[in-house]
Amino acid sequence: MLLVALIVALPVLTVFSFVFEPAGEVWRHLAATVLQDYVVNSLLLMLGVGAGTLLLGVSTAWVTTTCEFPGRRIFEWALLLPMAIPAYIIAYTYTGLLDFAGPVQTGLRELTGWGYGDYWFPQVRSLGGAVVMLSLVLYPYVYLLTRAAFLEQSVCVLEVSRTLGASPWRTFSRVALPLARPAVITGLSLALMETLADYGTVQYFGVNTFTTGIFRTWFGLGDPAAAAQLSALLMSFVFVLILLERWSRRQARYHHTTSRYRSLPRHRLRGWQLPVGVLVCLVPLLFGFLVPAGQLLVWALRTAPETVGTGFIQLTWHSLILAGSAALIALLLGLFMAYGKRLHGNWLVQGAVRLAGMGYAVPGTVIAVGVMIPFAAFDNTLDGWMRAQFGISTGLLLSGTLAALLFAYTVRFLAVSLQTVEAGLGKIKLSMDDAARSMGYPPGEVLRRVHMPIMRGSLLTAVLLVFVDVLKELPATLILRPFNFNTLAVRAYELASDERLADAASASLAIVLAGIIPVILLSRSIAHSRPGHA
Repeated sequence: MLLVALIVALPVLTVFSFVFEPAGEVWRHLAATVLQDYVVNSLLLMLGVGAGTLLLGVSTAWVTTTCEFPGRRIFEWALLLPMAIPAYIIAYTYTGLLDFAGPVQTGLRELTGWGYGDYWFPQVRSLGGAVVMLSLVLYPYVYLLTRAAFLEQSVCVLEVSRTLGASPWRTFSRVALPLARPAVITGLSLALMETLADYGTVQYFGVNTFTTGIFRTWFGLGDPAAAAQLSALLMSFVFVLILLERWSRRQARYHHTTSRYRSLPRHRLRGWQLPVGVLVCLVPLLFGFLVPAGQLLVWALRTAPETVGTGFIQLTWHSLILAGSAALIALLLGLFMAYGKRLHGNWLVQGAVRLAGMGYAVPGTVIAVGVMIPFAAFDNTLDGWMRAQFGISTGLLLSGTLAALLFAYTVRFLAVSLQTVEAGLGKIKLSMDDAARSMGYPPGEVLRRVHMPIMRGSLLTAVLLVFVDVLKELPATLILRPFNFNTLAVRAYELASDERLADAASASLAIVLAGIIPVILLSRSIAHSRPGHA
């Protein structure tokens, strides 16, 4: 198991090793010119998205959990729908809507008679625009975990607060929110990691961040070492986020001191509170899903005769094959590691499992760089040896192949499968293992005959989550895909980069529709997460 963990962690360890490499000419040039922009823009992006996701995620979680108003049951699951839209797709869509030639500004000019320069309009292709786009699609991370935490809270604690004279707002700010703090911090950390990992949005909006810098250094300046050093610096940001998340809970522990659980009392909204509560939930849903999905549908219907054909079917096939293969590999590895941890839970095995799951916290761009460097070194070493010994060139056996791309996907998303499988195994009592072993079944048979049938739901969830994550992954696919091999995500990116936004709609909409599947699964799981739920 330790060997598997080391292989999976190879890209991350490779990138980290470049921290100790001496600075080259390209790195000194980056440090003197654009490195400060990368750092400042990345920090500002994190601050903006952090504030936006906290505001949208916590407010919607509290309103849907503790208030009663028309449409609440619909909002409970619908507020997760923006998770189905990748950030780069919502960025393309709003650019088409809000640019000078888009329908919003065109309609404004026709209505008022204004011309170019006669009015001010917010610039969507900017740092602020990137903050808004990322906040709209990442707030569900905070909403999902915070709402689950609110659902798990004891009624007694909230009732005591109200009997002591606290208003609903004071109960929320002084009791409920501190109890949910670990979940809020975890959701915020996930959203910020996704922010640092984003490439499509910031590249399209012209915002210089670490991810765009890594691409330019690798492909523009042709210096893998400098790109790896930039990746290592980006990794340090990610690890700081992880440490801050752990440190924030270092001294504070929040526990429920009662086992009394019943349905949470809901405060019925009346008067001015009713429209405010509905707006709190409607605004993120409207601008995070309904408007962009609706515009994509309009564009897709208009351009389908030209864009949906043999080429589109091939793109879909490529995407499905890659996503399905990566999901299956991640599931098998996740089962192997989770079950190994269950059988041998010593510190070495636990450390190996944590090492293998580290890739999800690392941006796809960094993973791709970490895969390219050792794979290229292996190919070059083998080719040189074969030339010297036999006069035969082996060429590139791993670099630029589907194997390299699938390996990168596995490194990036193994943690998703691993955590889901671990959660499923954790619900099976160890006494069932003992009973099966007493009947003479070896560990492999216990897994196949006992555990896998019981945790079919968890296994299906793991496969679907990895499947959709791979469908949406852009930077790793852009760097590692074989020559002339495209996916739906890459095609949407290429068409949008050529300003053919309407033509990119069919591929984008296909990704969005696939992304709705895990949203439905997540919605069902948190709806049944309250203790005592029948």
